[in-house]
Amino acid sequence: MTSTDTVEKEAKPGGAADGVPRIGLVSLGCPKALVDSEHIVSRLRAEGYELSASYEDADLVLVNTCGFLDSAREESLEAIAEALAENGRVVVTGCLGVEAERLRARFPNLLAVTGPQQFEAVMEAVHRVLPPRHDPRLDLLPPGGLRLTPRHYAYLKIAEGCDHRCRFCIIPRLRGPLRSRPAAHVLHEAERLVEAGVRELLVIAQDTGAYGHDLGHAVSHFRGEAIRAHILDLARALGRFGVWVRLHYLYPYPHLDALLPLMEEGAILPYLDIPFQHASPSVLRAMRRPARQDRMLERIRRWRERCPELVIRSTFLVGFPGETEADFDRLLDWLEEAELDRVGCFAYEDVEGAAANRLPGHLPREVREERRRRLMERQEAISARRLQRRVGDE
Repeated sequence: MTSTDTVEKEAKPGGAADGVPRIGLVSLGCPKALVDSEHIVSRLRAEGYELSASYEDADLVLVNTCGFLDSAREESLEAIAEALAENGRVVVTGCLGVEAERLRARFPNLLAVTGPQQFEAVMEAVHRVLPPRHDPRLDLLPPGGLRLTPRHYAYLKIAEGCDHRCRFCIIPRLRGPLRSRPAAHVLHEAERLVEAGVRELLVIAQDTGAYGHDLGHAVSHFRGEAIRAHILDLARALGRFGVWVRLHYLYPYPHLDALLPLMEEGAILPYLDIPFQHASPSVLRAMRRPARQDRMLERIRRWRERCPELVIRSTFLVGFPGETEADFDRLLDWLEEAELDRVGCFAYEDVEGAAANRLPGHLPREVREERRRRLMERQEAISARRLQRRVGDE
């Protein structure tokens, strides 16, 4: 069974002969989906369910799916088919669950299909087939709830959904518009995690930098202090817990510059994860992304002047429809100037429902893959240079 290390550590063998209902879990996709799986597992354990490390010993299997890329969709479909073949009692949730009719047509024996974050529907589906052994007792759970990550770090999801309309992405269709959590709710969860022994908080959302925009940056109260729902205020408050705070998935908004003083002070880690996607203005416009990467280079220089320890990670998408060799060369040149520390790269692929599918100029797969390989080879050399300069640093 596909599972995380923590699922295996928490899981118990032996089936339900002892009267304890057991659930198998297959969790696929991004850290945001992993947080959803943690929420579901915590609810299940609070109601007396155990986790199973195998299909054979599970009374029911939950599959938390991903539908971001077609390759991820295929992985999810394969996981569903495997769970049905090996166990037969399967509940599907997550991003692919928004296509309930299509899933039921392909897998008519599914017990239930729910969309992302439909936790009550998941619990109802489990209850119908496998009633809980006892009433919920939340005090049976550890203070930070059950996690599917190693004990020393935890993902802290501050918002769901996204308001951008990038042509290659279907996240807004799968997860809806931006919906931020009040700052006090986030801080209470962070406090519980720290009390449970977490030493690093990985702050995530589809668009972390937009946190609170949908709330009008409303104020909520935590421990008697008014905290605004804004990434700057939230990061400052999280920094007071005395653990590492790492921000992920930041759109390159102008207000990100205001995070640098917090990094200088040591309140949050000197780390920025910004998906730049490309450097060619024409490709970025076709993607519906910010198209002034020349200005971005100047911002990066200023950031590093102010905070020399800053580590910048990014992701890029190559082989986008209409991308020319000149566009790609411009991206390679930009990488040489930017000298990012960590980079991931995807070769473009059509995603069902994405606006980019209808664009002209689709490139052959071998061209897309070859550009991905060339970019990663170039970046490996850049990263090695960056690391070499740090040799001897304390």
